[in-house]
This record gives sequence, C-alpha cells and structure tokens, in this order.
Amino acid sequence: MADGVDLDLTGLKCPLPVLRTRKALRTLAPGARLTLTCTDPMAAIDIPNLLREDGHRLESSAREGGVLRFVVLRGADGSG
Repeated sequence: MADGVDLDLTGLKCPLPVLRTRKALRTLAPGARLTLTCTDPMAAIDIPNLLREDGHRLESSAREGGVLRFVVLRGADGSG
C-alpha cells in the first residue's frame, strides 16, 4: 500500500492551493496521508487554517527556500 498521496501545488497562487488541497482530502480515506508542495507564501497561513477548520491534522511542515512542504493526515470527518 502506498505511504500517501503527493500533491504538487507549485506555481499556484491563493486560493488555488487551498481549494485543491480540500478537494484532494475529500477523496482520501480517514487517516490517509497527503503531502503538499507549495510555492505560494500565503500557503504557510492558509493550509494550516484549512486543516483546522476541516478537522484534519498537520503532521509536519517545512520551508526550504521558497518551497513549503506539508504532511497532512486526513481527519475522520473532514469533508469540509
């Protein structure tokens, strides 16, 4: 079984990273892992807010240069 799903959101500007993240999370089973790669600086604020609002868990986040990477666990009822 795959360790998770990778979602490449590089080059996308607000609000697209959040909208695509929400859509991807809706397709995953509870407990599934989603790794996001973003370049929009606003994602550092917007992604954690989305996860909090929709009941998902931010497992880790990192910034390397202009690239943000988030590892998310889908919540039990995170349909938004």
